[in-house]
Amino acid sequence: MSKNKRPTIARRQYFVQKDFQFKFILKFCLVLLIGIIISTGLLFLFSKNTLTSSFDQSKLVIKNTAFAILPSVLLSNLITLALITLATIVVTLLISHKIAGPLFRFQKELTQIGEGNLTQVISLRKKDQITSIADNLNQMRTNLHEKILTIKEEVENIIESASTKDVPPDLIEQLKQLDQKIGSNFKI
Repeated sequence: MSKNKRPTIARRQYFVQKDFQFKFILKFCLVLLIGIIISTGLLFLFSKNTLTSSFDQSKLVIKNTAFAILPSVLLSNLITLALITLATIVVTLLISHKIAGPLFRFQKELTQIGEGNLTQVISLRKKDQITSIADNLNQMRTNLHEKILTIKEEVENIIESASTKDVPPDLIEQLKQLDQKIGSNFKI
């Protein structure tokens, strides 16, 4: 796989980090609800001292504007709230998915790298956020892999050259144990 080409990863589960995404959507909808309440309250307050004329069952009726328009304002606000909440849920879910999905992958794959699996590559979709961080972490993993591989090869070379020379067997045994520790702690 080339350095710039990413594998195709299709996430079918949109709720990756359910708690994070649910709280994110809920907070966004609460802000929207507060905005509608403030807007309705201000409209009611500003029109409180005005009068409106209307026809009710063929009679001319003069009412306080705030009370005359209140049912229409509430109905339009409820419809607006429902539609915008639905759109907000969809948009927020899609946006948070592009953040929570990569974070979930990071968590999973960094755990494996932390356990010593230096062959693990962090792969994200092209359009995911924070792909540059994944590239940097992959470069770090590659560098670490190369350094540990170099150390392992040097230990093996020392063991090989020590066995041909007059080196105490306990030192050779210690080197072999070091080589085994490297092999058992890292997947390289």
